[in-house]
Amino acid sequence: MPVIQHADYQAPFWLPEGHSQTIYPSVFRKVEGVNYVRERISTHDDDFLDLDFSKADSLNHSFPPPLVILSHGLEGDSSRQYITGMVKQFNEHRFDCLAWNFRSCSGELNQTKRFYHSGATDDLDFVIKHAISKGYQKIFLVGFSLGGNLTLKFLGEKGQNLYTEVQKAVTFSVPLHLSSSSKTIGWLYTKRFNKSLIKKIQEKSQRYPEFQLNTSNISKIKTLKDFDDCYTSQLHGFKNAEDYYERNSSLYFLDKIAIQALIINAQNDPFLSKECFPFEKIKHLEKVHFQAPKMGGHCGFYQADYQGVLWSEKRALEWVVN
Repeated sequence: MPVIQHADYQAPFWLPEGHSQTIYPSVFRKVEGVNYVRERISTHDDDFLDLDFSKADSLNHSFPPPLVILSHGLEGDSSRQYITGMVKQFNEHRFDCLAWNFRSCSGELNQTKRFYHSGATDDLDFVIKHAISKGYQKIFLVGFSLGGNLTLKFLGEKGQNLYTEVQKAVTFSVPLHLSSSSKTIGWLYTKRFNKSLIKKIQEKSQRYPEFQLNTSNISKIKTLKDFDDCYTSQLHGFKNAEDYYERNSSLYFLDKIAIQALIINAQNDPFLSKECFPFEKIKHLEKVHFQAPKMGGHCGFYQADYQGVLWSEKRALEWVVN
């Protein structure tokens, strides 16, 4: 399938590199007009997931409309501008949207010892089956960063056994190779992520002492790999961070994907290693397409002629409808 190294994205002159293109839309962009209806569903392990639905205008289209399921990034949630902007774009084009929150990301701690992680595809599978049970017959998947890795790994795991309702997928800013990306991400982002992750560990330790979460080494955690060594891997059945990274990197699942899937990674993304641009591998895949704009940052894509819609939102809609 085609590998397009230079897409048509153009950054504003005043956002000259990957960090500014990442940070500016995250901090300053506001999206108005998205109204969620939250539904809480119970999982098989007596936990819960919070799903935020945003329905398209019901006039002048048949029921059920197509549904877009959106998966956010590390320590994100359904309120992040890259999620709400995408929801608004699809709602305005007569798609319902379901933005689901990973465990402990909806504003309330989850109730089991586990959290979420880059390869926890069982929860995405559960969300999709719930959407199918509601009558949705055409489903499209959109994933960002960690949620993009999760989406691609899920598709690869399912392969030819994927639900027929799932039609296409598009992902942005995907750390296809988790180990090398964990070393690439800068200290500023690492500090912010670790602060949020550690806070959840401390809160869960206090609320659920029966889980026996060891918090004695928290002060020694400096990198994402440190956190994944101490907590992510140990809470989810992996030997250590490297074992967790190797078993959950979506790079190793791409060749099993059986629907049309698009990966868009900006070449100046400060989160991504060179292993996240596998041009040669993807050239030989039948279903997977890859675009690598020179600029865009991480989940950024705020374009020079911005008028309320990001380039990534236009591209996702174009991919889904064509």
